[in-house]
Amino acid sequence: MKPVRLNRKLTLEAAQRLSDGAGGFSEAWVALGDHWAEIRAGMGRERPQDFATFSAVHYRIILRAAPFGAPSRPRPEQRFREGDRIFHIKAVAELDPAGRYLTCYTYEEVAS
Repeated sequence: MKPVRLNRKLTLEAAQRLSDGAGGFSEAWVALGDHWAEIRAGMGRERPQDFATFSAVHYRIILRAAPFGAPSRPRPEQRFREGDRIFHIKAVAELDPAGRYLTCYTYEEVAS
């Protein structure tokens, strides 16, 4: 296994529904905590949509493991933030047999 370098500070965020007072809701992102991680780039693609082009790049984000059920353990539908960059989490799995690290399969989408 390639050595892991946890050299990027990412904030884990979860979506929270807030009542809009008219029977509907709005969505806000709430910070759950910070993680030191390694980001490994994967494949990218580009797709046109209406009047813009979207570029999506897949990343594997590696971080220290947390127990199942812990609020610090990332889950699909959450995201990581690094400044203005947002990495949407699609899946989470253990990286090593000992369960010391997790791999989060994410993507970043940018409009151009």
